[in-house]
Amino acid sequence: MAEQAETTRFGPESEAVRAHLSIMQDVIRRMAGNSASCKNWCIVLVAAMLVLVARTEQPDYALLALLPTALFLFLDAYYLALEQVFRNSYNAFVEKLHRNEVVLTDIYRVRPVGRVNRQLLTSLRSTAIWPFYGVLVAAVVLVWKFDCIKAVGGF
Repeated sequence: MAEQAETTRFGPESEAVRAHLSIMQDVIRRMAGNSASCKNWCIVLVAAMLVLVARTEQPDYALLALLPTALFLFLDAYYLALEQVFRNSYNAFVEKLHRNEVVLTDIYRVRPVGRVNRQLLTSLRSTAIWPFYGVLVAAVVLVWKFDCIKAVGGF
């Protein structure tokens, strides 16, 4: 009986296949949402820290804002890497589906295809990461080096 379940093929019209694809799409969507949340939280924290720097008039404290920037940069890159390996998994499943090779053991197996560590290195070099975090780092350095908050009126 187990052998028969292993050889049973599932086509695109199968509810199980549709549910599996929906689960995979939800995982990918969640990773993209987590990546966006990293950016949102990072900008809020860095802005709050720079407001505190302006109020204390101690530009050296601006460098503390680099810590959450770096942490969120790596966390954002990690979510971007997970999103990509889950996209690879989704695409591999769809290719099997087109070849009519999907069997029961393929259904509801939500595993990333590829190495997350290798994809993380690729994500760290992504244009989805560096422009955003680069601007934040530049803003923090400007505040620290040139005391820019005083120059524009401060608080």
